[in-house]
Amino acid sequence: MNGLTEKFGAIHRFSSRQIGEWHRIFPAVLCALALTACGPRPDAGEHGAAAAEVAALKPSNAMAAKLLQVVEEYYDHYLALNPLQATAQGDHRFDARFGDYVTITWMADSLGIEQESLEKLQSINPRKLHGEDLVTYEAFKRGREINIEGYRFPSELLPVQQFSNLASSFAVAGSGQGIQPFRTAQDYDNFLSRMDGFAAWVDHAIANMRQGVEKGVVQPRIVVERTLPQLEAQLVDDPKQSIFWRPILNFPAGISVPDRQRLTKAYADRIATQVLPAYRRLHDFLKNEYLPHARASIGMSDLPNGASWYAYLVRYHTGTSMTPDEVHRLGLSEVTRIRADMERIKNQVGHAGDLRSFFDALRTDPRFYYHEASELLAGYGAIRQRVEPALPLLFAVKPKTSLEIRAVEAFRAPTEASASYEPASADGKRPGVFYVNTYDLASRPTYAMEALFLHEGVPGHHLQISVAQEAANLPRFRRFAWDTAYGEGWALYAESLGRDLGLYTDPYNAFGALSNEMWRAVRLVVDTGIHSKGWTREQAIDYFRANTALGDADIAAEVDRYIAWPGQALAYKVGQLEILKLRQRAQQKLGAQFDIRAFHSQILESGSLPLTVLDAKIDRWLAGK
Repeated sequence: MNGLTEKFGAIHRFSSRQIGEWHRIFPAVLCALALTACGPRPDAGEHGAAAAEVAALKPSNAMAAKLLQVVEEYYDHYLALNPLQATAQGDHRFDARFGDYVTITWMADSLGIEQESLEKLQSINPRKLHGEDLVTYEAFKRGREINIEGYRFPSELLPVQQFSNLASSFAVAGSGQGIQPFRTAQDYDNFLSRMDGFAAWVDHAIANMRQGVEKGVVQPRIVVERTLPQLEAQLVDDPKQSIFWRPILNFPAGISVPDRQRLTKAYADRIATQVLPAYRRLHDFLKNEYLPHARASIGMSDLPNGASWYAYLVRYHTGTSMTPDEVHRLGLSEVTRIRADMERIKNQVGHAGDLRSFFDALRTDPRFYYHEASELLAGYGAIRQRVEPALPLLFAVKPKTSLEIRAVEAFRAPTEASASYEPASADGKRPGVFYVNTYDLASRPTYAMEALFLHEGVPGHHLQISVAQEAANLPRFRRFAWDTAYGEGWALYAESLGRDLGLYTDPYNAFGALSNEMWRAVRLVVDTGIHSKGWTREQAIDYFRANTALGDADIAAEVDRYIAWPGQALAYKVGQLEILKLRQRAQQKLGAQFDIRAFHSQILESGSLPLTVLDAKIDRWLAGK
């Protein structure tokens, strides 16, 4: 009996159920936007979208039509099991569901749909597929294979951490500022049901963590300590002081007075009897029962089978077959290369000391820091006004959805990075959000802002994700896919386009771009150092301080992120280097005929792809040229 069968039993028996994908990637899998309960396979009335999607996509031949049927059926079951993800994408069929995420039945069903889809794919002959149909086959096959491999590891025993924490994500959704719509009375009723689901998820998560304690699969102590303040922020006595009360204070005009009265009473009751007690149970469990059993160590190598688990996460997040040692060596090489470029700028601005003293000087120079949160937000707005008019120089495509610049919520800010992005809904009703962390302004240098905006906004995450979501010619799993190395690699590549977009004219801003790139190179060294070489948190922080100009708050948040979310941070540099390699290959092949706008279209218009699939696609494009 193999490990998967021992864990889930006879998996094939679940193929007749409503099942979807479980993002098996360590703790963050069980947060963000994912997952729901199992049950009978939905009928065509509930999941008729698959046939409509296939018809609209107009497959080029019979084999392509068969492939599209497989991938669209998969995606319908995926959304049924991932209702929060469906809501985030603008599919509101499941807005009343939350999802249990961590029960053994749900995980077995999720694995079942992966295996079932891979089996169906065996009847598809890729030699009869061309163009985007072949890309669909390659991407879908790789996705199912890497996902199935991840079920060897007990991620369900680590459902809570401070990054992409489901409890925090739920609070943002419930505030009316996140994925949950609050436009009609039905929307409000839907979220009442989700409140019940959240309370059930909390109890499942607690039960799993108790199993984790018994099996020695527990979070590091620092992760638990960083999570507790996020939960404490929700522990209020009066429901009307809760973040979940905000939608009641902001009823849209179309909701009738009787419905307002009914919903006001229902929300007061549900917040008081379900939501707040659930947050209290989770907080008290972590603080009083789990924390005493949390690990003093921080690396995955200290978990049972931890070395293999981390090696899998390296492959998963980088989209390569690289080992932790290979990634570590790549990081050391990139750090050396970028330091040489930093030295040149240091000398250009006339700093007499070494590079580390230059970093220290930048950290304390008041010229590079705002005193008010509003100034930081306005500064990003000014950068946006400079970048957007220049985009047509490099891009033939642009997103239709709007981008909003917004401050990170106070309860999340102490553990968040300087900036982040939340995608828009596919229907365009919810804009993409460029989140700016206004906490501890002394750690938010102005010289890093241009590169950060390019990364999180345009032409980084907002442009790439929105263009993919708006690509009506792609099946849904590709429109809404998120391959970490592709997505983060593109965003880091976007930072390198600053000069072409009229930025980095000041040497300090140019240094900020290098500093951001160095930050991602250091990640390769630090993440692998922590999880495969036994580094301590202090070693990781010291390495950051020696090689970047990041402020202390950002450095601490970054290191704690790698501890909580192993492998994810490796994707940025690996993905960027792959895209740069593909661009160089295209320039060498096409010579004077190379068109940067056409190259960017080839990278963007197929959605988020595994790097191996992207590489093959660009090779076929160049051969056709």
